[in-house]
Amino acid sequence: MCYEIRRVKQGDADALGAVQTASWKAAFRGILSEEMLEKLTDPQKTAAMYRRLLADGTGNGYIGEIDGKAHCIAYWDKTRDADMPQYAEIICIHSLPDNWRKGYGGQMMDRLLADIAQAGFEKVMLWVFTENARARAFYEAKGFRPTDKIQPAFGTTEICYVKEL
Repeated sequence: MCYEIRRVKQGDADALGAVQTASWKAAFRGILSEEMLEKLTDPQKTAAMYRRLLADGTGNGYIGEIDGKAHCIAYWDKTRDADMPQYAEIICIHSLPDNWRKGYGGQMMDRLLADIAQAGFEKVMLWVFTENARARAFYEAKGFRPTDKIQPAFGTTEICYVKEL
């Protein structure tokens, strides 16, 4: 298998939407209500969101491809949190469940962290569902630490994680 990480480009919206919605359906079942999960995993609406991001040039997006087929996606930008202006934010990192725990997400995270540092940031943060033990363990293995910041999100809560680069 050949795994390659590249920056997103025009024309990637459908692949971005497909990976995100499949990942959400697998990762967030039992964390989000069935109604909320159904509402948030419409591939066409998600692809439309990515078309807008690509058209506007918003954020720094990546696709990880296995043998040329999208498997993992990620986005980062400067933080959206007003009280953390010196941080970059990992907005999302998602992968298709059929290849979880094979190292592809770790390679994607390493790429994000290297690019964030190269962009001049010394700190990075992200939000993760409080109940998402699998993702929290992944972030902690990559050196992220939980903070005391918690916020409501989609009928549950998210916790803020931070890392110094």
